[in-house]
Amino acid sequence: MKIAAAAYPLDAFDRWSDYAEKQVAWVREAASAGADLLVFPEYGRMELAALQGAAHDLEASLHAASDLAQQADHLMADLAQGYGVHILCPSGPVFDEDRDRPVNRAWLLGPDPQAPFIAYQDKQVMTRFERETWNVTPGDPLEVIETPLGRIGILICYDAEFPLLARRLADQGAEILLVPSCTDSAHGYNRVRIGAMARALENQCIVVQSPTVGDAPWSPAVDENVGAAGIFGPPDTGFPEDGILAQGSLNDPGWVIAEIDRAAIARVRAEGQVLNHAHWPESAARADLP
Repeated sequence: MKIAAAAYPLDAFDRWSDYAEKQVAWVREAASAGADLLVFPEYGRMELAALQGAAHDLEASLHAASDLAQQADHLMADLAQGYGVHILCPSGPVFDEDRDRPVNRAWLLGPDPQAPFIAYQDKQVMTRFERETWNVTPGDPLEVIETPLGRIGILICYDAEFPLLARRLADQGAEILLVPSCTDSAHGYNRVRIGAMARALENQCIVVQSPTVGDAPWSPAVDENVGAAGIFGPPDTGFPEDGILAQGSLNDPGWVIAEIDRAAIARVRAEGQVLNHAHWPESAARADLP
């Protein structure tokens, strides 16, 4: 199968039709290139706040983006069905009825018209900006998502910097980890990229990073965005020597696409030059970790 990771620029739209046209264009381009799974970035949904004229205010932008989240997800569900692809939607703030503060949530959608909404994943660990300034909170726990494409886990941005979160998903059978990201500096982008590559090495799996890119001066929440899309595997048997299956240029908008062989994941876990995935319990026991 082919996986497409978006390096996604944020735009301020006045009309829903313009926003929808952008989503259609992006999905159509990746699907036309043969992609089976499309990965969009963290906080890509802040474009929705601009539609309601609320992007300039941090608190108002949370509510505005949340108010349109369901409509945006249904648009993506229609596109997943229409193009026969799986889509990890851009993440964004969602106010649940039982929570006072929003979570950062991304939905995974599929092409089945009877059940396009497969599962969602909330961010687990908040950055300093999210917890100290924006007051976005951790959501529901991690879960591995069973799909026709394989067993998928989602680590939203900062979550990818913590080995134990990825290991929990690997222990539950995850073969592919999706890492939507939003970082405002080269430091931040590289932290997530290095984390993503380390998670691929430790768990002998595929990790896909999709970042926001470029400036969005209309939003103090996501005004600066630095990143490059990348698809990584373990630097071991059946994978590139550096583990990089595909990687875009820094701050270059567009799709990065790589062909993935699930059998290669099983093979490297069983026959790799090293067996990081299998030897984790041994390392954890020696470090007295869970």
